[in-house]
Amino acid sequence: MKKISIFLTAFALVFTVACKDNKKTEEVEEVKTVEVPKPELKKVEVHINSTEGNAMVGHATFVEKEGKVSLNVMFEGLTPGEHAIHIHDVADCSSGDGKSAGGHWNPTGVDHGQWMEGNAHHAGDIGNFTADADGKASLDFETDKWCIGCEDATKNILGHGLIVHADPDDFTTQPTGNAGARIGCGEIK
Repeated sequence: MKKISIFLTAFALVFTVACKDNKKTEEVEEVKTVEVPKPELKKVEVHINSTEGNAMVGHATFVEKEGKVSLNVMFEGLTPGEHAIHIHDVADCSSGDGKSAGGHWNPTGVDHGQWMEGNAHHAGDIGNFTADADGKASLDFETDKWCIGCEDATKNILGHGLIVHADPDDFTTQPTGNAGARIGCGEIK
């Protein structure tokens, strides 16, 4: 009788432990994978060709990410010193002098000026950069006042020209900043 009782006790113990293990496997939490969307990245590459009688070339990259557009431009073949760069009305570099790109991009009809907080300026008034003794230069610029391919015509840079000028912008003379001849032209498409 003792043997049966020990056997029944052992059986009950094994059964109880086995039942507890089954409950644990039944209580497994379901893990869900959630994909976090990556911010949309828009990018436009622009080759800047020299206008007639000039030797400069350049390459501009516009990148829109998280509501801001950054501009990086690399130049070579420039005369040493300061030069202006602007976005102009039309993506058209067909004329030899770059004038087919029209005037400065100014969708809000304000005065020409320097791009700073609180200053009136055209949407295309980027500013000046300096070429070194070898005629090379670069420019980095960022703004939340531009977009690439958006519906807002006052911000959308597509369909405009990128013009490099022979001289620096004085940020005062209307409507051009007295920046001199157009020595390079690129189409933002």
